[in-house]
Amino acid sequence: MNLFNETEAGLTGLEQMQAMIAAGRRPGIAQSLDINLVEIEEGRAVFEGIPGPHAFNPIGTIHGGYAATLLDSACGCAVHSRLAPDQAYTTLELKVAYHRAMTAETGLIRAEGLVVSFGRRAAFSEGRITDMSGRLIASATSTLLVFAR
Repeated sequence: MNLFNETEAGLTGLEQMQAMIAAGRRPGIAQSLDINLVEIEEGRAVFEGIPGPHAFNPIGTIHGGYAATLLDSACGCAVHSRLAPDQAYTTLELKVAYHRAMTAETGLIRAEGLVVSFGRRAAFSEGRITDMSGRLIASATSTLLVFAR
């Protein structure tokens, strides 16, 4: 799924994300990790997922890359929601801090990304993953390059 190629020309980033949710579409990475974009508004994106055996590392806990991918997605889509129709973005840096291990028993988790600042060439966002009790699992900061599409 290439969202840019499959959506109507002239849509803002927020409109693109809203159309994806409305159509029930998920990019390949979301299908692979079984995560869903469940909320989008200007400067904010929320993903949900249930960590399970598909994300195990060799010691039987959830691989740190699962949390990193969720945080990259949440931070990136928060920025995506601020894009003009002729803009795109890419992650330049993602810094993740792990606060608590995830296991198959963790249950549903939420990754929320928020735009901290959005400039002509760079955007900064932050994200948090929490379990359904509100306990912090991981957090991140992200720097993203904004460019003409």
